[in-house]
Amino acid sequence: MTDHRHIDTLVVGGGVVGMSIAYGLARAGEAVCVLDGSDEAFRASRGNFGLIWVQNKGLGRPAYARWTMQSARTWPLLASELQELTGVDVELRQPGGLSMGFDEKVLVASSEKLNALGKELGIVYPYERLDADGLRKLTPEIGPDVVGAIYCPLDGHVSPLRTLRALVQGFGLRGGRLVSGVHVDRVECRGGEYRLHAGSKVYTAGRVVLAAGLANRELAPQVGLKAPIRPVRGQLLVSERVQPFLHYPCHYVRQTGEGVVQIGDSKEEVGMDDSTTLGALARIAARATRTFPMLANVNIVRTWGALRVMSPDGYPIYQASTECPGAFVVTCHSGITLAPAHAGPLVEWIRTGTEPAEIRGFKAERFDVQID
Repeated sequence: MTDHRHIDTLVVGGGVVGMSIAYGLARAGEAVCVLDGSDEAFRASRGNFGLIWVQNKGLGRPAYARWTMQSARTWPLLASELQELTGVDVELRQPGGLSMGFDEKVLVASSEKLNALGKELGIVYPYERLDADGLRKLTPEIGPDVVGAIYCPLDGHVSPLRTLRALVQGFGLRGGRLVSGVHVDRVECRGGEYRLHAGSKVYTAGRVVLAAGLANRELAPQVGLKAPIRPVRGQLLVSERVQPFLHYPCHYVRQTGEGVVQIGDSKEEVGMDDSTTLGALARIAARATRTFPMLANVNIVRTWGALRVMSPDGYPIYQASTECPGAFVVTCHSGITLAPAHAGPLVEWIRTGTEPAEIRGFKAERFDVQID
């Protein structure tokens, strides 16, 4: 059965990355259909920590640092737009973020790297190295083992679930169509038209954007693209509600608008296994309580694992197909931070062909090995 309704662009993948792109396309007036998988699919968005994180992004890759900074700075506009359109508060908070340190030498080394990145960017990098006394003024609950932190004023956080909900609702209100519970197994390009096969149904459009996370590995080659990505597991703990104490998110602990504490940041090479393990959860909890001793008396109510979508160098893949014009692959593991960039400049590239300078170095060919 073929769906003959007019569609300008088919977006494969209804997570934060896919919905950010789809929302931006619908906002630009295009007829867009998102094909999303079932609830049993491996979803990075399901385990997202919700950070808008700039510091340390792009060390040695100044273009990515600029891309990240631009996106973080435009988050307030996207959050306001989504709330006005949908009524959903994504709980954006951008007071700055903290990378906690237990070793002064590590903090000094981080400062040197950020200073070097600032020189590459031609700016004074926006950060401050705080000693324990300075940090305690921001977060009095830090433990005695914490010697300081790197503070970046561009960092912040949102509710990832509220953000995804707002994008989905906003997409619908702007005329977009979401089809859930479908598995795209074949992509064909015939005479400038794309035919996406999902079971017994076929969807057609003039353009296709592959934002299907780990499924891009199989889909991208069908339109002359590559997506050499792998899963990297992260495990998370969520506490009961506690009185507000952490107004500045750090890279492995944040307190949500509801008062619960999220604790995470494990990185495990375990293939397609999104289960939890007692050992990893214990290590995550130990680091959190070392940072904030008061957490030792807080009850943990949920744990889960999720799979990040990771390229060999950790950076995104943004590529248009030369073999099949009108086909694009988009994959990254910073979907929250980059949501405004994906809904804005990336969409303009997809629509007009004008590629942002910041993403030109993020083609899959950078991973090709040259053999003499």
